[in-house]
Amino acid sequence: MADKIPDLTATVRAGTGKGAARQARRDGDVPGIVYGGGADPQAISIPFNYLLTKLRKGRFMSTLFNLKIEGQEDVRVICRGVQRDVVKDLPTHIDLMRLKRTSRVKIFIPVEFANAETCPGVKKGGVLTVVRNEVEMDVLAGDIPDHITVDLAEAQMGDTISISDVQLPEGAKPVITDRDFVIANIAAPRAVLADDEAEDEGEEAEGEEVAAEAAEE
Repeated sequence: MADKIPDLTATVRAGTGKGAARQARRDGDVPGIVYGGGADPQAISIPFNYLLTKLRKGRFMSTLFNLKIEGQEDVRVICRGVQRDVVKDLPTHIDLMRLKRTSRVKIFIPVEFANAETCPGVKKGGVLTVVRNEVEMDVLAGDIPDHITVDLAEAQMGDTISISDVQLPEGAKPVITDRDFVIANIAAPRAVLADDEAEDEGEEAEGEEVAAEAAEE
């Protein structure tokens, strides 16, 4: 949904070529290009510090952005390349691709857990351990879900919730398809685990004593 997609603000860059790109950098901007989507390529500039902040948040290459350019309609874009200075590792150029609503895109979707506090496993003392709080999904650009819901209404202590157990939004599919990866599990509390281990050790010691007595006879 458009209001859930982060904005990326840019300005139209005057001129193209190396000279115009160097001037943009001198002005404190990162030059870039927007292409695809059935429209002509457009030269843009993005403020250096603004872009660097977004890059440092992580997963910039797999985030769908709402590109805002003054005087133009907003358009959805995804980054297809960031050129960096070979010494300083700072951005020097960015490539953005426009996406149609029917385009498919790989993007990380947050995971939300429903009925986490009332599920049987937690009520019995189990602890919800979240393995993945977001999952990379293959979705339509015009129908990106806000989140994936994992319903824990019937989860028991010791249960493991894998991606195959989750009802995914229509049209969405996980990028990882070669294995049924874990989303979360309901683990027994440490005290219970310690008691079980102590009980197992006691049974093992008792078995050894019985065996020793039998050997002496």
